[in-house]
Amino acid sequence: MAEMPTSEKKRLVKGPGMLLVWLYGVMSVGAVSRSAYQIATEFDRAPLAYTLSAVAAVVYAFITYTLVRGGETARRIALVCCAVELVGVLVVGTWTLISPDSFPDATVWSKYGAGYLLIPVILPVTGLLWLRGRR
Repeated sequence: MAEMPTSEKKRLVKGPGMLLVWLYGVMSVGAVSRSAYQIATEFDRAPLAYTLSAVAAVVYAFITYTLVRGGETARRIALVCCAVELVGVLVVGTWTLISPDSFPDATVWSKYGAGYLLIPVILPVTGLLWLRGRR
């Protein structure tokens, strides 16, 4: 089935979706900046933490892209990515609480994103709820 032209795609970034895109964009920039600096300057100090921060950055950037792109396919992809993000935040958040020695430095998702005002755990839940309602 052919993809609809951009002008005919169902927009995902109107109303509250604009705030969601903005927050994901801010998190993308923050996570990319943090992980790029840490990987470039001190990777051997906490490779797991810095790699996980880079993974979070890629997830945030991809969700931002799909939300801006719009359309049903992008909405479905964003739903899957938000679910993956939520699982990642919950797994890494729990891991950092159970075994803090495994993380000599924090990741974006450490302690469920406490260093980012818990936005990393709130954002995917909000995204999932909002995207489900956009069908």
